[in-house]
Amino acid sequence: MFFKFKKAQDQNDSLDENARIKILGTGCKKCNELEANTLLALKELDMDEKVEHIKDLVKIAGYGVMSTPALLIDEKVLSYGRVLSVKEIVNLIKENL
Repeated sequence: MFFKFKKAQDQNDSLDENARIKILGTGCKKCNELEANTLLALKELDMDEKVEHIKDLVKIAGYGVMSTPALLIDEKVLSYGRVLSVKEIVNLIKENL
């Protein structure tokens, strides 16, 4: 039973091991909003970067993040605990990618 739950939980993450941009969050409204804003920022910049949304609490804690949503670029936590605007994300991408 536990293994079935674990497998189902893992399927909830949109995993892309090569993604340079990651969203940490359990799938709540704010976390999904940060992911949507990130995708809009990438579109605005005409970039084809992949975005990984990590929903597993153990993995999130592994990054030292205790307040979600969080935005990471190249494994560096750039924001946590609030939803960034598209403009803010555009600026972070320009500075960090």
